[in-house]
Amino acid sequence: MNSEEKPQRKIRSFVLRKGRLTKGQQRAMDLNFPRLGIEFEKKPYNFEEIFGRKAPVILEIGFGMGKSLAEQARDQRDHDFLGIEVHNPGVGACLVLAEEYDLENIRVVNHDAVEVIEHCIPDHSLDRIQVFFPDPWHKKRHHKRRIIQTEFCQKLHKKLKPGGILHLATDWENYAEHMLEILNPMAEYKNLSETGDFVPRLESRPLTKFEVRGQNLGHGVWDMMFEAVDS
Repeated sequence: MNSEEKPQRKIRSFVLRKGRLTKGQQRAMDLNFPRLGIEFEKKPYNFEEIFGRKAPVILEIGFGMGKSLAEQARDQRDHDFLGIEVHNPGVGACLVLAEEYDLENIRVVNHDAVEVIEHCIPDHSLDRIQVFFPDPWHKKRHHKRRIIQTEFCQKLHKKLKPGGILHLATDWENYAEHMLEILNPMAEYKNLSETGDFVPRLESRPLTKFEVRGQNLGHGVWDMMFEAVDS
């Protein structure tokens, strides 16, 4: 095989770190994943079957340790929440909170978000997509690893219902600017900011301990909301 025939190595937006689960996280995985977890398969989801009802569906990509996702599901029980996270301890921690909050309107997938979106999320099925505090890959040579890129946002647009919302948040100003550079020119989206840049934090997006600590240190947080429109 010559150099031209070699397959292109896939650029990932994350570093795969399995991590060790605490006893509580492992218990939650053992007891709650069979009920609230979805194993990855290359076939479309039926959300009415998965959640046992018809309700608005919110997708969160990369939910970390799951606190924000679980609190949203607790506070918006008339909505259904699907979270995707590649790191096992985060999935376990989210399932601990799901049990604590007695949640029935949450499901989690422990897999690469790009593959889940490509193979499992039906077109025009989501009311909102959330990407909160993704890895900023702050070194310039790593910017290509950032998950918010034109091609990825085009794929997200196909999964949103007309009028659905893509909600982004980051505490890295350079990444916030990058997000605007990617999304503002796209015909598929309308920036909901009156000034064409950022929006105030919604009350529905819970503050994380990390975010509060950053605010206390004077760090900024930038929220952006884009409406899916016909391109």
